[in-house]
Amino acid sequence: MTSFNYKTPDEGLTIEELLRTRWQAGKKMVHQMRMDKAVTDIHGEPLEWRTPQPVGTELVFHFPDAISTYKVDDDINVSILFEDEHLLAAVKPAGLAIHPDGTDTGGTFMNGIIAHVTANGDSYAEHIHRLDKGTEGIVLVAKHPIAKAMFDRMIEEREITRVYEAEVDGRVKRVKGTLQYPIGRDRHHPTRRRVSPAGQDAITRFQVIERRDTSTLVEASLETGRTHQIRVHFSHIGHPVKGDELYGGSDTEDGEYRLTAKKVSFMHPFTSEQISIQLS
Repeated sequence: MTSFNYKTPDEGLTIEELLRTRWQAGKKMVHQMRMDKAVTDIHGEPLEWRTPQPVGTELVFHFPDAISTYKVDDDINVSILFEDEHLLAAVKPAGLAIHPDGTDTGGTFMNGIIAHVTANGDSYAEHIHRLDKGTEGIVLVAKHPIAKAMFDRMIEEREITRVYEAEVDGRVKRVKGTLQYPIGRDRHHPTRRRVSPAGQDAITRFQVIERRDTSTLVEASLETGRTHQIRVHFSHIGHPVKGDELYGGSDTEDGEYRLTAKKVSFMHPFTSEQISIQLS
């Protein structure tokens, strides 16, 4: 069973208010939790949802049916950078898919994550955002359904800052700038994206970190999260990510392209702490 404990931060806050107003949980989820009597005190006794709770009351949220179906793969080692009752942040290596495609035979990031989670007695783990297979770096993973719903909303409302580091071909002239080009599917290729007037709005902000002989190291942050966004934008301005063959990047010795998700920052929705997670 997946569960977590939470101490009410305000005097007079009801469970209903906590879920609907503070956490903005969906109506369907809140209704189901009420029907399941999924919120109890620390002794396992169900609580009245509309009764104001004293500050510091310890609530236990239960999710008996929250079971992720990823196959456990102990051969996938994941490096955990941050973890609490609600989420974890782990490093996905370049060349490793984020999740299975079709039949789950293992061998992906989420197979390694579920191995870590189940080893600690839990049953639920779902990624909050994705990285392309060739991109390495930080991925956030929800550890219960309320966290998943809340972080999904935060991604949609751009409340999570994601910063990448990329080595791109050529010498980028501007010290910093904004790339605002809509991105859509390339109808001539099954996986490639391209800048298209009919595409979705996409905004990438960047600044130059270092200029090298034949390439430039840049830091890029996403205001939107379109598929292949950084790769498409820099290719569009003539500076594809080094090693990114799909978008015209030059070769690398290991065959991987040079794009890393270096930093994730957000206001923790359960603790109200400012969280910043960064690769060293």
